[in-house]
Amino acid sequence: MTVARSERLLVLLQVLRRYRQPVSGARLAAETGVSLRTLYRDIASLQAQGAFIEGEAGLGYVLKPGFMLPPMMFTEEEIEALVLGSRWVAKTADPRLAAGAVDALAKIAAVLPPDLKAELDASTLLVGQRRRQEDRADLGLIRKAIRAEHVLELAYEDDRGVPTQRRVWPFALGFFDNVRVTVAWCELRRDFRHFRTDRMVSVVSTGERYPRRRQVLLKEWRKMQGIPAEP
Repeated sequence: MTVARSERLLVLLQVLRRYRQPVSGARLAAETGVSLRTLYRDIASLQAQGAFIEGEAGLGYVLKPGFMLPPMMFTEEEIEALVLGSRWVAKTADPRLAAGAVDALAKIAAVLPPDLKAELDASTLLVGQRRRQEDRADLGLIRKAIRAEHVLELAYEDDRGVPTQRRVWPFALGFFDNVRVTVAWCELRRDFRHFRTDRMVSVVSTGERYPRRRQVLLKEWRKMQGIPAEP
């Protein structure tokens, strides 16, 4: 497979990932800039490599979940993005998430072709160590509660050190240069609130599922904040 064809197949996969319903071959050909005949050959090539592409000419195609990109499908920019992102998490996240970033980067390196692995090992994209407020909360517990959509009970101090007790519905965790912030719906205030993890005296997961889906809460919060959706 030539480099040009490898990049073409990557583009096709990326286009297919945008569609949840079958999309016509003609539309795929137009979006990827190839002829319909080439599009059919490329789909056959991806299917032969294990891509779960369902459909046929005249009916449309859809990519089912579960297909992992072969390592040669990563571009140099994508490799650099993975390295930079992993290094940032390793330097700025809590210990468990930092360890996960290091392990993930090691797994990526293990399956890369020799030339790309050399690029990864020699990467000059560095992340500086930043001073930050120390977390008083277990970020692993907060992330678990977000995934499970569980209510948290917080003993919290505001910027003046005044203590308060809150029951919140956590749905996002923001990592900034100096602080980490849990974004949640607060039952006491009946509104969205931001809680700094360095001001959490204690955090208890109730195991009780909150009544709304976290994606719905996240969408509403983004709209209120004027924040566009993540790509």
